[in-house]
Amino acid sequence: MMLNEQIHPTALVEDGAEIGPGVKIGPFCTVGRQVVLEERVELVSHVAVDGRTRLGAGVKVFPFATVGLAPQDLKYQGEDTATVIGENTQIREHCSIHRGTVTGTGVTRIGKNCLLMAVVHVAHDCDIGDSVIISNNVVLGGHVEIGERAVLGGAAAVLQFVRIGKGAMVGGVTGVPADVTPYTFAFGTRAKLVGLNMVGLGRRGLEKSQLHRIRAAYRLIFKGEGVFAERVAEAEQEFGEDGFVRDMLDFIASPGRQGILTNVAAAGDDGGA
Repeated sequence: MMLNEQIHPTALVEDGAEIGPGVKIGPFCTVGRQVVLEERVELVSHVAVDGRTRLGAGVKVFPFATVGLAPQDLKYQGEDTATVIGENTQIREHCSIHRGTVTGTGVTRIGKNCLLMAVVHVAHDCDIGDSVIISNNVVLGGHVEIGERAVLGGAAAVLQFVRIGKGAMVGGVTGVPADVTPYTFAFGTRAKLVGLNMVGLGRRGLEKSQLHRIRAAYRLIFKGEGVFAERVAEAEQEFGEDGFVRDMLDFIASPGRQGILTNVAAAGDDGGA
């Protein structure tokens, strides 16, 4: 351990844990022997971190959160799997983040600069990109993948093995049974596409002409006439050189186990896209 850590006398830190400079461990926290806390990590109070878990520099974990505990998977038999949290991510109250499994990737991974609001559950083998925002009470099944800068609204539920593309948005109280294409917006009790995540795209400072191209590609792929595969091929030919459209096309070309979400909301409720 470094000499300048600040560990409350009621905290329990097992021998073997690696504690970086400037780390703060508050009252009644527990830190397991395989845990690595990089510089400036803060465990506010009543936080449990266990297993082969690494918290990156500047990570802050709020009361009653648990990180790196055993997964809720009946096949798990105590194998040495891992959890990795990227730098400057915030994990709010009552979040639960479970380590990976040997039947998955073996690692549950959350990127840097993410915000997990209160009572979020991240199941085993999830892979969450950088700068993702996950709102209160969201539940992620095992093996879920979320691309960078995606946003999930409160109480959304994502089925295991589903992928949420980069820059996508999922509305509150939305069940997500299939992959959500990058930059799109999915909403509804059972998710339907309601357009593009125009707020997220707007924040990237894109020119209007590029926004128009992305919107035209979305409409062709998801709202056009004819066979879906043919519409995708047409979008490839017409818009494939645009980087954002390319992200969408590449995502669709490599669907996960649950397939691509293609259900579109009724006319007049398409989010302006």
